[in-house]
Amino acid sequence: MSASLALSIAFLAVALALLSSVVSLFATRVPRLLRLLAMPLVGLSGVAALVAGVSALALGESVSMTLPLGLPWLPWHVRLDPLAGLFLMVIGLVTSAVGLYGPAYVRGFEQGRDSLAVLGGFTGLFLVGMLLVVLADDAFLFMVAWELMSLASYFLVSFQHERPANRRAAFLYLLMAHIGGLTILLGFGVLAAFGGGFDFAAMRDAALSPGWASLAFALAFLGFGMKAGLVPVHAWLPEAHPVAPSHISALMSGVMLKVAVYGFLRVVLDLNGQVQWQWGVALLTVGSLSALMGVLFALMQTDLKRLLAYSSVENLGIIFIALGLALLFQATSEPMLAALALVAALYHVINHALFKGLLFLGAGAILHTTHEHDLEQMGGLLRRMPWTGYFFLIGCLSISALPPFNGFVSEWLTFQAALQAWQLESGVLRSLVPIASAVLALTGALVAATFVKVYGVAFLGQARSRHVRRARKAPLGMRAGQGLLAGLCVLFGVLPSQVIDLIDPVVEQLLGSGLPQSSANGWLWLTPISSQTASYSAPLTILLLAFIAGMAIWWFKRTPLSRVRGCDPWDCGFAAPTPRMQYTATAFAQPIRRVFGLVFEIEEGVTTGRHGVERYRLRLGDRLWGLLYVPVARGVESAARRVARLQSGSVRVYLGWTLATLLVLLWIIA
Repeated sequence: MSASLALSIAFLAVALALLSSVVSLFATRVPRLLRLLAMPLVGLSGVAALVAGVSALALGESVSMTLPLGLPWLPWHVRLDPLAGLFLMVIGLVTSAVGLYGPAYVRGFEQGRDSLAVLGGFTGLFLVGMLLVVLADDAFLFMVAWELMSLASYFLVSFQHERPANRRAAFLYLLMAHIGGLTILLGFGVLAAFGGGFDFAAMRDAALSPGWASLAFALAFLGFGMKAGLVPVHAWLPEAHPVAPSHISALMSGVMLKVAVYGFLRVVLDLNGQVQWQWGVALLTVGSLSALMGVLFALMQTDLKRLLAYSSVENLGIIFIALGLALLFQATSEPMLAALALVAALYHVINHALFKGLLFLGAGAILHTTHEHDLEQMGGLLRRMPWTGYFFLIGCLSISALPPFNGFVSEWLTFQAALQAWQLESGVLRSLVPIASAVLALTGALVAATFVKVYGVAFLGQARSRHVRRARKAPLGMRAGQGLLAGLCVLFGVLPSQVIDLIDPVVEQLLGSGLPQSSANGWLWLTPISSQTASYSAPLTILLLAFIAGMAIWWFKRTPLSRVRGCDPWDCGFAAPTPRMQYTATAFAQPIRRVFGLVFEIEEGVTTGRHGVERYRLRLGDRLWGLLYVPVARGVESAARRVARLQSGSVRVYLGWTLATLLVLLWIIA
């Protein structure tokens, strides 16, 4: 396949997504159109994006085109290169699964009052925006597509707008999206001023001083970091993701956050290019803070989708830790180590898209079947929803970075890059990297605890509520979407060398050199640096686990059943166990909450009801909300009240202000 054909297939993906949006306009009169035509078109768009992305990576070439759209003096430019191909592949993987999952999920909205045209129409536009962001080759098209992505996702977040929490979350998301978009636009302005044009080719040739380059980096980091949900500009993410429809949450967390990573990579490593070690330190610091804060807040949550949203903050922190290592090594002339760290970041981009998409689809299946999102009301779902339970377990194992699943490989590569800090000349940097590594290790342990809590409370034990006891299997399409992502989580964990070979053209494009040692000892072994330093074999790990499982089964079968006596366990004379006696999600996290209590705003107490029944009450808040966002909100409200005084209703006052404005303008002009 040629690069031009791959670009044509990418255009086909955009056209199919746009067609799904147009078809959805008729879903108000014919509700079945949404699930029978619009959602399958979304899935086909994902397949086309996947084919185009994989082709671009396999070819390792770039192709550009100028479209007869835009402004007369500023047409739109598009470009498909390995970097764009990788993120097209990520979009395609998750969107294909959503295309399978969506028809059965959206069927539940056909009898409701919510607008199906809004749901389907903005889903298609949301996908169009993400695809065009990745394909854009000039700042004008990039910003148009970026705003389309943000506005479409705003309407999806506010889809069930009759709930005040949804309206509040949507407004916060829109506000921060526009602030982030403004800083990105300013960053492009710096590059365009020195490059003499808005197309990316001119920006690549710009000669920036270290100060201006750092300013462009800071603006890009703030803008794209806000969309990626990095701490401390993460407040919108745990509010917006839980209230959106579950398949949209999978796209937002699994794909949209990665589009922000794409934009950051495009600006910092492709357009700016003058990497400085201070940038790496900034990324390491913010990434470490995001990873630790994200997982701590995730562990405290009892709302399943809110927990997964905070987990996305943690995983984006891991990605930016790896990117920080890549910038550090690149700035200190260690190209092989920079390539290793960038491979780890890109690998985790793919992995997080897969397992977080899987987990959000699993949460959606639970919500669809039980109408419940509170972990404290769940329990015993593995018996009632076995396929969802098995797929969700694969997602939990993957996100916990356990071998042989995909999450282990990217985090292991990140640790391998961090362990090479001794090669840095600066003593300060050699001390900083191990601190970030320690935070990453602590984060990994807390992630495992978080998803042990999630799976144990939701799927094991006894059902805690009547509607959970009545749960049934999810529809076939929803199971198929989850099964596709679960299979990919296993596949991308078992064949890491092949995945790295696929990623390598992106690393060569951005850094000038790839990772040639990854498969030096054959496809069976992953050797990122050398076989003497470290190596990992996922196939052998699977064989070892299969051997241990086989031995356990053999030993169980060898034991005569006559030795086993079935009876009730001794319960100390108390009554039979009930669901209320089980460990709750809140109780599970209590020890961690005590240790890291300073991180949270905790309101804890006991309230007494009308009949003398005492109930435990706990509210956890984000300290950054009070330290950062509330003062800004109060300042804006205070300024708004002062400005409102100008609207006195008196014509004479308005004429006076007009005259004063004219005098000031005349004075400035003169």
